[in-house]
This record gives sequence, C-alpha cells and structure tokens, in this order.
Amino acid sequence: MKPLLLIDTDTASDDAVALIMALRSSQVRVLAITTVAGNVGVQQAARNALYTAELCGSDVRVFVGAEKPLQREHQSADWFHGHDGLGDHGYPAPRRALEKKHAVDTIVETIGANPGLVLVTLGPLTNIALALERDPGIAAKVARCVIMGGAPCCEGNVTPAAEYNIWCDPEAARIVIRSGLPVELVGWHLCRGDAALHLDDIERVLGFDTPIARFAIECNSRAQEAYFEQTGEHGISLPDPVAMSIALDPSVVTSQTENDVEVETTSELTRGMTVVDRHNVAGNDRNKAVWALVLAKGVKTKVVWTIDNARWKQALFQALRQYLRSPLC
Repeated sequence: MKPLLLIDTDTASDDAVALIMALRSSQVRVLAITTVAGNVGVQQAARNALYTAELCGSDVRVFVGAEKPLQREHQSADWFHGHDGLGDHGYPAPRRALEKKHAVDTIVETIGANPGLVLVTLGPLTNIALALERDPGIAAKVARCVIMGGAPCCEGNVTPAAEYNIWCDPEAARIVIRSGLPVELVGWHLCRGDAALHLDDIERVLGFDTPIARFAIECNSRAQEAYFEQTGEHGISLPDPVAMSIALDPSVVTSQTENDVEVETTSELTRGMTVVDRHNVAGNDRNKAVWALVLAKGVKTKVVWTIDNARWKQALFQALRQYLRSPLC
C-alpha cells in the first residue's frame, strides 16, 4: 500500500511546488490538503492550494483552517511571495469549490481513520496545535510528522533568530513540539547554498517545457527577487519542496540528530527561536528549571542538519518534467 500523506499548508509560491511534488508522485497518496493563515490569508492559501491541485490534474479535497495564530494577530509574508502568494501573476480562480468542513476537524478525523499516515506541515502550526488540543491521541497515530520550520542553526529569515513558520505562531509550535508527534524538523538553512535553484537549474526546469515547470518558476518570480534582497544570493530558495522531498524519501537526509527542542514564545528578540539542545546540557542545574516541562515530556525531536542536494533536486526535476494535460493548461 502506498504511504498516505496529509498536508497542512499556507500555500504560497514554494508551497505550491511542494504540493506538485506530492501530487505528482506515484509513490504516495495525498488524502487531503488543509490550509492555515501564514504566508497569505487562509482563504487565499486555500485558493492557491486548489488551483495547484487542479493544475496537477488532482481531485484532492482542500479544507480551510485557522484564520489567525492562537494568541497573535496574523502577519503575512506577502512581501516575499506577493500579495496573492504566487507572485501576483493573476492566475484564474480554481474551478472546484473548497470543502465546507473545517481543517481542524479534517485533521483529527483523517489521522484517526488512517493510523500510520505521514503528516507534512508547510506553514505555521496553528491547525495542528488545535487538532492536538481537541484530540491529543492523534499524536500516537502519526508515523512521521515532517515540519518545514525552524532555524536550528540560529540564522532566521524573519528575525535574526527565527524562521517565519515558527515565528508566526510560536505558541502553536511549542504545543506541537511537546505533543509526542514524531517530529522531523526541516529548517530554513536546508534550502540555501547549493540547495537553492541556481540560474542553470532554473533554465533546466524551463527546458522541460511543461505547464507545471513553467508555473513552478513563474509563481516564484517575486520570491526569487526577495531571496536576493534578503541574502544577496541569486536563485530560488524552496524550503517547502525540500521538506516534501524528505517526506517522500527520508534517504535525502544525510545528517540528523535527536534532541530536546524548545520554542521561545515570550521574548520579542528571540520569539519563535527553535532552541536545540544539541550537546545535552538542558538537564544541567543551571538549565533544568527552564527546560523542566520539555524534559518531563521525554519527547525528542529529529533535527535535520544536512541533505543530499543533488538527490533533492532530482526529485524536484522528476515531478516537474512530467507532462500533464490539466483542465487549466
């Protein structure tokens, strides 16, 4: 039986490419897509997810979730992805309708009915935290929980200390990290350097001359500009597709450790920081009071440090080179 995926996303440009990888894979079956406020508002995220699914010729259902973080106002990343999340190219509305059931209900019911599924999160963790609060038992029914989020190397993309998905709703991230879900944390650092799509990679993708390949590059046009403005690096960084490649094929990972991880929720300086106890010092006398709740849970998080860049890109290219005639092409 094919592995089953449940994907939670704040669908913008890189999320869309990640969805393409999952929906075009013959190795997995996507049960549902749920959306959350993050890169864009939750309704726009849902519209983008449904448009991408239709572009892939998929009839997967899309469910709308939380409109804002648990305790904070929603702050989008439209400066990076464009106001519509897809580079503001005026893509048409999807033809199908969004589902009426709430995403949180869908998450709880889908995991309950499909123990052993793989949960992939590409945005803030608000929906997942709400689902866990409703039914903590779902944590034990998930085989893997691959989270695109965090900056375990302490170099953030929204503040010096934090990655956007965790920073957007740190309270939700803390709930998820402590929940007992088998978390694999795929940080922002993994999409940089040789993992980014360089100009020759972009030309290669465009050379596939498929509607999906053209869309993947076009919808990331604003993200490409923003990445250069942010880092001085040319190319397209694709954190969500990197996470999806790991969800689809764990052997893409070349280095990971299991650690106690905490999420900062109170400091404005380090809000959303993913603090990794890489050297096992959290239990020392000077630290254990702060780490008491984490240590008491006894829950370790897999933190991914390095990946096989060539292998991840090959997975991406395989998804984008497949020609498909969809209703939107």
